[in-house]
Order: sequence, then C-alpha cells, then structure tokens
Amino acid sequence: MKLSTVAVATLALGIHINANANLIVNGSFEDSIVNTNSWKWFTSDKVNGWNGSNIEIWDNFGRVNAFDGTQFAELNAHSNGSSVFSIYQTFDTEINGIYDFSFAYRARSNSNEAFEVSVDNANDNIYTRVLDDHIVKAWNSFTDSFIATSTSTTIQFTTITPSTGTVGNFIDDIQVVQRPGLAAAVVSEPSVAALFGFSLLTLGGFVRHRRNKTAAQTL
Repeated sequence: MKLSTVAVATLALGIHINANANLIVNGSFEDSIVNTNSWKWFTSDKVNGWNGSNIEIWDNFGRVNAFDGTQFAELNAHSNGSSVFSIYQTFDTEINGIYDFSFAYRARSNSNEAFEVSVDNANDNIYTRVLDDHIVKAWNSFTDSFIATSTSTTIQFTTITPSTGTVGNFIDDIQVVQRPGLAAAVVSEPSVAALFGFSLLTLGGFVRHRRNKTAAQTL
C-alpha cells in the first residue's frame, strides 16, 4: 500500500508526530574547540562522532559563515598524503526503517569541486550520490532518504574533485532522522476508511457541541 494512504489517515485523525532526534553525533562539527574566525585540523579520532581522514574545521573563517552554528568542516583537509579524503560515521538503524538524511555543502574555491556521499550497511552499499553542483558564495542543501537493511548503517563523504588536494568541499549540518513508525506502517484500505470515517464523526460531534453551546449563550 502507498505511504500516501497512511498519510491521509494520519491527517484525518489529526495526529501530531514529533520528529525523531538526529542520529548523527556532532553533525555540525561544533564539538571541537576552534578559535572564532579561525580554523584548525584534527585527526578524525579527535573529532567527536567521526572516523576516517583528517578533518579541517572552520569557525566562520575567511568570511565564510557556517550553515548551522558557527563551525563547519572542509572535506579536503590538512595533508592526507596521496589518499582521497573520506570521513564517516556509523549509527544504529532498524531493518526496513525509512531514514531521511540531509546536509549542507559549499565550494571553497571553484564550482568544479565535488564529493560522493554514500550509505552502507555491514555488507554492501545501499546508496551513492555524487554532489558536483557546488557554489562558491552560497550553501546548497541536500536531502534524500534510504531504507535500512541492517541494524547498523554508515554514512560516508569522500572527495572526488579535488581528490587529494587540501582545498575544497565544505560540509555542515549533517542529519539522519528516522521517519515516524506510522509513516512506514502497512494499513489496510478498510482500516484507513474506518479511521477517516471515525475522524469525521468526531469532528461533526465537536461542531454540534460548539453550536449548542453558542446557542445557549445567546438565550
């Protein structure tokens, strides 16, 4: 059954579901201590939540303001030898759970900058996308989703252009949020119809109650 049908049922009942918490730790790179209007590079084990290559963190440096908070990362960081830069984070997931992920990205020096974002489970890749539409003087926002296939999932960012140079590919505000359980639930068509009908009856009773109360107040 289509998810949109479930959405209709949810709207009919007027249920408000709060968004789940971000599963990414330190997604805006705010936990590392960097002086205002400055930058500093760290080995990944010194950056809370992250693993992989060196990570360069800016604090509103060089007239580049963070998309979220005051700090952001440059993927092409301090010298990494001849290897591409790649940082990643692993988080717990529910099999068949639907997850929305998002982040902001921006070019440092030219619009040719590019990196790859990938999502992997313990055994294989479940999502890959190349981001090559960078803008030097503005942040872009990216949003997509995936269905988890294991109890742990990894999101990874890997440099493409430049692949090994130390200038380029700003990223910030990385988030992964699981959709509410009802959004992925399978509800039969009769059940949806019953829920919708019940909501209409409830709404009708509320309207009649308000009318009776108003009439009594005017007597």
